[in-house]
Amino acid sequence: MYLSQLLLNPRHPAARRDLADPYQMHRTLSRVYADGPDVRPGRFLWRLERAGSLSETGVLLAQSASPGHWRVLTDLPGYVTKLDADKPYDLERWVVAGRRYRFRLTANPTVTRNGKRIGLLNEVQRLAWLNRQAQRGGFEIADAVCSYCDRIETSHGGGMQITVARVRFDGELVATEPAALRQSLQAGIGHAKALGLGLLSIARI
Repeated sequence: MYLSQLLLNPRHPAARRDLADPYQMHRTLSRVYADGPDVRPGRFLWRLERAGSLSETGVLLAQSASPGHWRVLTDLPGYVTKLDADKPYDLERWVVAGRRYRFRLTANPTVTRNGKRIGLLNEVQRLAWLNRQAQRGGFEIADAVCSYCDRIETSHGGGMQITVARVRFDGELVATEPAALRQSLQAGIGHAKALGLGLLSIARI
């Protein structure tokens, strides 16, 4: 697994477009992780972390199964002001049973009722959703808060408007089933991953 961190320049027209629209950001990153213009990109997840008080200057985190083709971005002078690319992580060594980690997850907490996906609107429901994901995902929540929430609006494909709730969880977790937790880290959690959601980040305590 490879982790990359980018600092985007909101004064650059293309970066400003991508910062404003997660669908456009996903399209840009798809070019980074594809081996050619007509090739499907490899598996990747991403998250935009606004600097300071969620201002327009953003730090982008990207996680991928293979290294990226970063010239797609560096050939756009001024798009990226800082790039730390493709730091490798060995999940077999990193994830250990019983170990406690700090975590961050920006996700789309939902439930499905009568065939429809419904967003969860209050913190109690959202934390209950997180605990259900943990049970399936090989970890236990030791402490968590909903530190930020808003809505993403984007036009997808043929112009269809999409609105998705975005919630950031911060806290601590304990690895209970390392193999399942590794899968959660690689595959992400929840829906709307193309819109920058689902990336679970952990750091040892």
